[in-house]
Amino acid sequence: MIDLTIADDVATVVLNAPARLNALDEQALAELGAAYDAAESAGVRALVLRSEGRAFCAGRDISGVDPRDDDVIGYLGGRVTPLLQRMSRFPAPTFAVAHGACLGVGLGLLIATDVVYVAESAKIGSPFAALGATLDSGGHALFLDRLGAHKTLDLIYTGRLMSGTEAVQSGLFSRVLPDDEVVQATADAASRAARGATAAFLASKSLVARIRDERLALWDAVGIENAAQAALCDTDDYREGFAAFQQKRTPEFRGR
Repeated sequence: MIDLTIADDVATVVLNAPARLNALDEQALAELGAAYDAAESAGVRALVLRSEGRAFCAGRDISGVDPRDDDVIGYLGGRVTPLLQRMSRFPAPTFAVAHGACLGVGLGLLIATDVVYVAESAKIGSPFAALGATLDSGGHALFLDRLGAHKTLDLIYTGRLMSGTEAVQSGLFSRVLPDDEVVQATADAASRAARGATAAFLASKSLVARIRDERLALWDAVGIENAAQAALCDTDDYREGFAAFQQKRTPEFRGR
């Protein structure tokens, strides 16, 4: 179900159950978490999450779920949320390729990723009206923050799905690309990040998370930026970057 390959300091994690649109059951969630653990243990400097088939991830695999005894809190609170938190804290830049259906937990996987490149074919929204369920895995927070209350509830009430182009134009994700280009473009971006100054990238990743989660005011954020910049002065990559600039050459960062 979950494949992991590592090459040139980049981990590629692939959801590989195309027959069920990469829907995730508890075993698949555990395998996905294990793949991230293995990538971190290998010391990769970037990670790509993508999938096989015609959908990125259609959400939870409910094919065998009986709603009369469904342990929703156990699945969402006990399995999904800890995984998404773990993904969001991965100690390197992370990238995702979104194509086809990106729904429910699948949308959550994208929310937990640093940079998401979206295929034109992507379908993003809240299809749960037909199930008598509600949007989960961080979808409400993402939509409300980027789309506002009216458009968020319109998507939820109607079940309308946004195209990849509309999702990016609405500010949900990073960039929209043709379907036949998005995988390579994402791999190229991850490869560039893996050759970059990892500590500086992680400082920005932490800053963005704090500004978002703590709703920091401008000058509070500036103070944290200043401290982060001072801490980077002690890294090899900071010194290499300055030396390369002064010597008019391309820097050779080593992620230290």
